Amino acid sequence: MDDTGIKNIGIIGAGHIGSQIARLAVAKNYDVVISNSRGSETLSALVAELGPRARAATAAEAAKAGDIVVVTVPLKNYRVVPVEPLAGKIVVDTNNYYPERDGHIPELDNESTTTSELLQAHLPTSKVGKVCEVEKERS
Repeated sequence: MDDTGIKNIGIIGAGHIGSQIARLAVAKNYDVVISNSRGSETLSALVAELGPRARAATAAEAAKAGDIVVVTVPLKNYRVVPVEPLAGKIVVDTNNYYPERDGHIPELDNESTTTSELLQAHLPTSKVGKVCEVEKERS
């Protein structure tokens, strides 16, 4: 546990971003509970790679287990993120809007809202914060 009191990190979404966050968290001695839409049994190779600090679970279990929870699902699926187990928790949003994958979302197309505002509206009792990927400049 670090001085923030965070020991367990829940991760909803085990794609490129979620699996990398899991690797980094385990390397820093956090316990990780990770989920995906295909079922926890499909995460056995990743969990074996991560070692004893990680386990696979359902999205609801990852949400419940995390002191802080990362949501990293295709934006079109944000409505399947469980609401109740995230009540009162900090939720880290890594979602990006890709209309070709997610379909057009008028509020995003006309810039009247953001991806984090959509997730916050879905999780009204959580505290949603946005994380953006920053590409390093190559020399």
